Amino acid sequence: MTGMSALPALTHRLDRTIVIEAPRDIVFGFFVDEKRWATWWGAGSTTDPKPGGRLLIRYPDGTEALGEVLEIDAPERIVFTYGYASGKMIAPGGSRVTIRLEADARGTRLHFMHEFAEASVRDMHVQGWRYHLSLFSNVVSNELHANAASAVDEWFGAWTEEDAAKRRQRLAAIAAPGVRFRDRFSLIDGIGEVNDQIGAAQRFMPGIRMERRGDVRQCQGTVLADWVALTKDNQERGRGTNIYSFGPNGKIESVVGFWAS
Repeated sequence: MTGMSALPALTHRLDRTIVIEAPRDIVFGFFVDEKRWATWWGAGSTTDPKPGGRLLIRYPDGTEALGEVLEIDAPERIVFTYGYASGKMIAPGGSRVTIRLEADARGTRLHFMHEFAEASVRDMHVQGWRYHLSLFSNVVSNELHANAASAVDEWFGAWTEEDAAKRRQRLAAIAAPGVRFRDRFSLIDGIGEVNDQIGAAQRFMPGIRMERRGDVRQCQGTVLADWVALTKDNQERGRGTNIYSFGPNGKIESVVGFWAS
């Protein structure tokens, strides 16, 4: 594998910066954990996260890209060569990728740079990296929010908790302190107000409970969950969909409820 000293003159570069709403250690883990690496790139992709370690990217169409780790400084930076096993467009060792991670208020700011020997080859990779970095953000989000369905169920469960102190504890376990809740009956902010709203709902709509129906749908921290409102004798009183926004710490930051009727 070609090392840093043998790289050609890389006079053209592609830069992209994205914010991934997840902690930096989780994001960096996808560069050093082989199972996570393959989750991003595809089955059969491998990584050996040390200077001189080899990388293999096996794209879904069978194309293979090869690389060698040049630098690694967890959880901040990884540098590796990048080229295609076929030798077409970029030979193995023929370009260099640098990924740098910074802590951000919304999770992790990822700075991506790919250096090329030819401008035309760089231009052919602009959309590809835009696409693959989007995929990367999604696989990180899928791991961070793997338990989103449980959090949604606990949100609905808190609405049946009659003890205000216990209810607040349940909400605090799954929601941010400033959680926002909006539906046709609510325009409230903060766990305290949500707790009070639930208490009021129990007084004015006694015996009503809400249950999730079907699987949740999650994309980069936004979760959709269908629900039904039922009486004590399981008569349906309404149905709809909640949209949850989860923060980089995995907690619910906002909920918007839509009633179907």
